[in-house]
Amino acid sequence: MHLQIRIAAGEVLPFTQDEVKIRGHAIECRIYAEDPDNNYFPSPGKITLLLAPSGPGIRRDSGMYEGWTVPMDYDPLLAKLIGYGTDREQAISRLTRALSEYFVGGIKTNISLFRRILRDPDFRAARLDTGFLDRMLKQKEDATSAQADPKAAEVAVIAAGMFAALGPSAAGAGERVSGNGSMGGNSKAASNWKGTAHQEALR
Repeated sequence: MHLQIRIAAGEVLPFTQDEVKIRGHAIECRIYAEDPDNNYFPSPGKITLLLAPSGPGIRRDSGMYEGWTVPMDYDPLLAKLIGYGTDREQAISRLTRALSEYFVGGIKTNISLFRRILRDPDFRAARLDTGFLDRMLKQKEDATSAQADPKAAEVAVIAAGMFAALGPSAAGAGERVSGNGSMGGNSKAASNWKGTAHQEALR
């Protein structure tokens, strides 16, 4: 943003287009309070449980928190979850892991839609066009995915039970959303994640 201000003041950019290099790959998922089973209608209500993902290559910008009531009056956007990697495959893998850790209780979200998109063969191969989503939604889940869904629900229930039983000692519970939507906290696990991410970024 500071460069925009300097350009508006008549200054020139301190670099040329040839010096701009593409580094890595990033994919963003916009998490909405919407019900995938009801034509993606808004799903307002109180968030009764929140298990937020973290880890190397993962960024979450969010203002929601456990106990917050999602209103009907505004855009139902809850969070932006970004996965970064050295290439597309790594970005997809990191984002897939993060989405498997993400759990928002009390309301419906479109997290399940992103899980399905990321495991779709056409998406993974970057065979994309404006008709991709419509085609994917019309397809029936294959046998593997159909068998995985009950397991995913079972894992989510177990994770929610452990979180409720362990309280602050549960994994990731030391993190809190700060006023600017970034993850805060000083838990040892969070520091280890950040340390690993920092080392990877220096490679």
